Amino acid sequence: MIESKALYRRRCRSFFITCLGAVLSFAGTALAATDEVVLPAHVQQGAMVIGKVPAGSRVVYDGRTLDVTDYGTIVFGVGRDARGSARVAVTPPNGQPRRVAVEIRPRDFPVERINGVPPKTVSPPPAIAERIAREQQAVSRARATSNNGLGFAQHFIWPVEGRISGRFGNQRIYNGTPGSAHSGMDIAAATGTPVKAPASGEVVLAEPDLYLTGGTVLIDHGYGIGSNFLHLSRLDVAVGDTVEQGEIIGAVGATGRATGPHLHWGMTWFSTRIDPLLVLQR
Repeated sequence: MIESKALYRRRCRSFFITCLGAVLSFAGTALAATDEVVLPAHVQQGAMVIGKVPAGSRVVYDGRTLDVTDYGTIVFGVGRDARGSARVAVTPPNGQPRRVAVEIRPRDFPVERINGVPPKTVSPPPAIAERIAREQQAVSRARATSNNGLGFAQHFIWPVEGRISGRFGNQRIYNGTPGSAHSGMDIAAATGTPVKAPASGEVVLAEPDLYLTGGTVLIDHGYGIGSNFLHLSRLDVAVGDTVEQGEIIGAVGATGRATGPHLHWGMTWFSTRIDPLLVLQR
């Protein structure tokens, strides 16, 4: 049976209204999703934490106001000795303030005994101690600020391939003298092995001969996340250079306080040290 034109128009109008309702419903769901605050329920000590908040939110963690990317991503670090919960306060542009607690799960950090280190690097004389302090201040200044690069959001790659010879967070004893906890991950490799940028970023420090760390390069991956590469035998970058993920930045060495050739790769969120291995596994 052939429909009348009036009936056909009514059927089309009904179909259009049904479709429009579905589209508006989907759009409403999408808009609602942008109002969500998404953070992991728990993290380990030394973790880099990435979350999602409504774009334009004000976010505070550990007394610091976090920068938020244009699409609502935030990042921060949980230190080696952090305990309890990481508490994040989020105030959306046009919404109610929210507080989110991320459980921090403790780790077991073994003791590492390292012998054969040059004694003057373990207990330096006053003049050398002053030099070390000046150099550490320069490193701290390089970490104090950060740009809005998005390298931190990439899937990080290994800067060199090799056996892990030292792990983040382990308590170190040098020549029988207790030292600070290990601040990064050591990767055993031959002198001269090319070192690649694990993620894109800007070189903010490049020093060929720091007393403790020898050839040293710091890369700012954006939003406070940085990498440091120590004991290098060669530097292929300079301050201000922009590097892409996988670009060669230097070569493995044994400069500074080192007992043999290896790469020390450390990561930080501003002054908070985080574990590169956890970042690789993210």
